[in-house]
Amino acid sequence: MDEPLVSIVITTRNEARNIGRCLEAVSHQTWPNIEVIVVDNKSDDQTKDISRRYTSLVFDKGPERSAQRNHGLAEVATGKYGMFLDADMIITPNLVESCVHMMMTTDVVALHIEEKVLGRGYLAAVRRFERSFYSGTVVDGVRFFDRQTFVDIGGFDETLPPGPEDWDLDKKFKRVGKVELLPSVGDAAQWPMADFVNTRGVKHLSRFVGLYHNEDEQSLARYLSKKSYYSGSMKTYVDKWPNDPDVAKQLGLTYRFFGVFLEDRKWRQLLGHPLLTAGMYSLRVLVGAQYIIKRRGDA
Repeated sequence: MDEPLVSIVITTRNEARNIGRCLEAVSHQTWPNIEVIVVDNKSDDQTKDISRRYTSLVFDKGPERSAQRNHGLAEVATGKYGMFLDADMIITPNLVESCVHMMMTTDVVALHIEEKVLGRGYLAAVRRFERSFYSGTVVDGVRFFDRQTFVDIGGFDETLPPGPEDWDLDKKFKRVGKVELLPSVGDAAQWPMADFVNTRGVKHLSRFVGLYHNEDEQSLARYLSKKSYYSGSMKTYVDKWPNDPDVAKQLGLTYRFFGVFLEDRKWRQLLGHPLLTAGMYSLRVLVGAQYIIKRRGDA
């Protein structure tokens, strides 16, 4: 059986709390041919020391994650396929194998991967509920791909400020080939990371194929502050893709408040979870208001 090499690039900056779990999850992959590359950005904690317990491919690069990812995927990696992760992500054991199988048996050039937000509080539950609507839509972004195609399209645009770079990469892949959502149902054996996931507000199911995003438990104020920071970079992205229908959806009121939650009969989820729906729409209103205020301030 052909077992092409998969290069997984993980970007870090002071991620000693998370990087061990991320790398541990990678070490439990059923796919046997993986190289793991950690690209750090001047961490002053134990991030690099922990990373070196799992891989010798640990590098320094900055100033932002686009440059880190490009360095790992275009300058260091040697795999046929590429994948990038944040340090607070935990991938299920059969994810890489499922991605490789789909890439080898279809004509896709890149894949979206279902993501579940971990967290025990109400805000985390609302964000997890919201994220469940985005998989495979224009609000999602590619995460696993043919690495040579990544190089050919120029990788991440390092001239974009942090924020919309994932959407930009997604659009560049769609210009050269087909992008699809990886089916999130499979069959995996016992997984040592399951106990940790179960303590973080989500019951891990062995049939789930995807990734868990183990973000810090955030207050509403901190979450909105983070969103405000990233919204400031959207103008550069909009200017790069003028009159683009995907961008209009990503940043438009109609799609972000209604379309993405109603298409493909997803409206049934709204009816089935009224408390989460109310929280999600309240959150969307607050984030949307911040975006509008930011845009007007920059005008």
